[in-house]
Amino acid sequence: MTKREIVKLAMTHQEVPYVPWNISLTIEARQKLVEHFGREDIESVLDNHFAGVANDIFRDIGNNCVEDWFGVIWDRSADKDIGIVKGQLLKNPTLAGYEFPDPVHPRLFSNIDRAIREHGDRFRIFDLGFSLFERAWTLRGMEDLLMDFHLNRNFVKDLLRAIADYNITQIREAVKYDIDSLRFGDDWGQQHGLIMGYPLWKEFIYPELKRMYAVGVEAGKFVCIHSCGDVDELFDDLIGIGLNSFNPFQPEVMDVHALLQQYHGRLCFHGGLSTQRTLPYGTPEEVKRECLALIEAGVPGGFIFAPAHAVEGDVPVENMLAMLDTLHAQEGFSAADSE
Repeated sequence: MTKREIVKLAMTHQEVPYVPWNISLTIEARQKLVEHFGREDIESVLDNHFAGVANDIFRDIGNNCVEDWFGVIWDRSADKDIGIVKGQLLKNPTLAGYEFPDPVHPRLFSNIDRAIREHGDRFRIFDLGFSLFERAWTLRGMEDLLMDFHLNRNFVKDLLRAIADYNITQIREAVKYDIDSLRFGDDWGQQHGLIMGYPLWKEFIYPELKRMYAVGVEAGKFVCIHSCGDVDELFDDLIGIGLNSFNPFQPEVMDVHALLQQYHGRLCFHGGLSTQRTLPYGTPEEVKRECLALIEAGVPGGFIFAPAHAVEGDVPVENMLAMLDTLHAQEGFSAADSE
C-alpha cells in the first residue's frame, strides 16, 4: 500500500498495517539532522506521509523581515520559522482602505502539480494557514481584535466574513486539483482554555468555519484543522460541521489516550508526542516508550503520529533519532514498498 492509502485508512478509522506519521521540523532542528546525516535531503530520512502542495508566499524585504501575501510584515530576527508581526494594517475597526489579495492567483497553485509528481505516493494536503481568527489578528493586532469582539462586534463579523469569502474562493479553485485534504490553520487555544472563550468563539468563529468546511465536504475532500492549545471543548462542534482530523493533539493540555478512545470513529487525531516535555527533556528511552504507547493506541485507526508541534532546536539529535527509529521499526512498514 502507498503512504497515501495508509493515511486514508487512518483518516476513515480503519485498522492500519502500521501507524502513519508526519514530522515537521523548525530550521534549527532540521539543521541538526542535516549535520548528523551529512546531507541536505532530510525528507528521505523522515519518510513523511503527507505532501503539502500549496504555496506559502512570503517576500523578503530585508532586515530579517518578510511580507506575506496579505501585506503583513513578519520580523524573523528571533523566530526564524514564522516571525513576529510588525505594525498593524487595520489601525481602525474598519475594512475601508484595505484590499484583499487575489485568492486565485496562479502563484498560489503553481506548486501542486510538481508536488504530486515528486510525492505522488503521499497524502496530498492543501494548506490554508492563518485561515480565520489568526488572519484577523495579524491584520488588526491581537489586543485590538480581542477588544473589538466586545466593542466593535459588527466590524469583527465583517472582517471574518471577508476572510472566509477569500478562503472559499481559493478552496473552490484548490479542489479542482487531485488533492486529498484541506488543512486550515487557526490557533484558538491557550495552555488552559480558549483565547476568546467559548461563547465568542461560537458566535463569531463557528459560522464562518461552517461555511468554509462545507465547500471541502461538498467536494469530497477531507477537512483538517491545526489549532494549538486546550481546545477539546470544541471537538463536537467541529465534527458537526465536517471536520475529519485535528492537529496538533497536545498531551500537555489534553488527555490524548482518553480522547483517542472517546472519539474513535468520529475524529482522527494527528500529533500526540510531547514537544514541551518528552522530546526536549526526556531520554531516548522515554521518547521510545511514549512513541510506542501512541503507536499501539493508533493501530485501530483514527490516528496519525506526529510531535505535537514542529520539532524545536532544543531537542537532542538522539531523541529525534529515537522517534524516527521507533516509527520505522513498526511491523508492516517498508520504505521501499511505500514509495
